[in-house]
Amino acid sequence: MAIEVIGGLWTGSLALLADAAHMLTDAGGLALALIAIRFAERPATPQRTYGYVRMEVLSALANAVVLLLLTIYILYEAYQRFLNPPEILGGPMLIVAVIGLAVNLVSMRLLSAGSSESLNVKGAYFEVLSDMLGSLGVIVAAGVVMLTGWTLADPIIGAGIGLFIVPRTWILLKQAIHILMEGTPPEVDIALLERKLLSISGVTAVHDLHVWTITSGIDAMSCHLVVADMSQARQTLVSAQEAMKAGFGLTHATIQLEDQNLREAEGELKL
Repeated sequence: MAIEVIGGLWTGSLALLADAAHMLTDAGGLALALIAIRFAERPATPQRTYGYVRMEVLSALANAVVLLLLTIYILYEAYQRFLNPPEILGGPMLIVAVIGLAVNLVSMRLLSAGSSESLNVKGAYFEVLSDMLGSLGVIVAAGVVMLTGWTLADPIIGAGIGLFIVPRTWILLKQAIHILMEGTPPEVDIALLERKLLSISGVTAVHDLHVWTITSGIDAMSCHLVVADMSQARQTLVSAQEAMKAGFGLTHATIQLEDQNLREAEGELKL
């Protein structure tokens, strides 16, 4: 990555700089994830009752913002180079790109053995694969510059690498904001969940139903259940918790039971 940055500045190649930026974001994302994991291990405090588990989400948001800013810069620089094509050293550009490709091939070889067993290793494997494709693009651009002298190949490849980053950046940004806004986890059908609660014997109404994500892999829910017979409260609560766990994987459930007769009496008093 450092070699590509130096090589990009030396040769004047935007494609090399874009590929280095792509690798930088991958490495930065991994570093932020490791830092977030260390923070998440810290115990909860009276001031932070969830501890630091949301550091993962904040790190993902920071990574997405950096990716977005880098992409905007790459596309802006590509536009400027379309208007005023700079001189590019095709030979050194090709050498640096081949070195980058060799590093990616070695990394893929090291990761390939565990990619079928670990999701984390598989994710890292595909990140290196995307880096390798970027290096191949730079090699193609360098070859075109060397053989034809057509320097516009460099900003075209650079812009292509920048655009390749955009979908992943957008998805990551949306996911992070969705969690921070305490949106419903995409795998949870809130309407189905409500129907499941209403199907429990004795439950007559559901309100203040909320489902949100604390951090990756940890979802929570809370709701109020109106019940006709409070003498069956314990069984109703157990049934609701079991339904949430079995049907939706929600083990962090806070359920408040309300007496239907009391609610009706309070409603009459308000009138």
